Amino acid sequence: MGMSVTISAATEQDAEQIFRLQYLCFQSEAALYGNYRIDPLVQTLDSVRAEVASDCVFVARLGDEVVGSVRGRVTEDGAASIGKLCVHPRLQGHGIGARLLRAAESALSGERGATRFRLHTGHRSEGNLRLYRRVGYQAVGTVEGADGVRMIVLEKQAEAYAATA
Repeated sequence: MGMSVTISAATEQDAEQIFRLQYLCFQSEAALYGNYRIDPLVQTLDSVRAEVASDCVFVARLGDEVVGSVRGRVTEDGAASIGKLCVHPRLQGHGIGARLLRAAESALSGERGATRFRLHTGHRSEGNLRLYRRVGYQAVGTVEGADGVRMIVLEKQAEAYAATA
């Protein structure tokens, strides 16, 4: 291949590639739950564009191709809500997801003042849970998503970022 994957802030020109990648990547999650109405699969391109414009969004690139993405924003309680972490299926298992997560955590705490990070994943999503635990997240509860999927809520303190970077 000869190229390395780079992590950078997303631009508005990335929105369509993020939208397509998200749709591809979340098919396996939908199949795991037998539910193809999960949020990443029903989100509109305009909504992705709005998130790229307002939220903290990072992409992984291989050349000109967006092969990974993550989004985050700081909520009213000072926590950063991180979501829609995805890596192209052909590149999973090479640390790209962890690199994207670290980039988002760094920006959300350093530039936007987040005091802790919060994310969620489906209760059957063992690969996701392994990654999140490996980088310091701990389960703090469960919620039911709007699509009816039981989600595990995980958090870690922002100062824990330095230990996982």
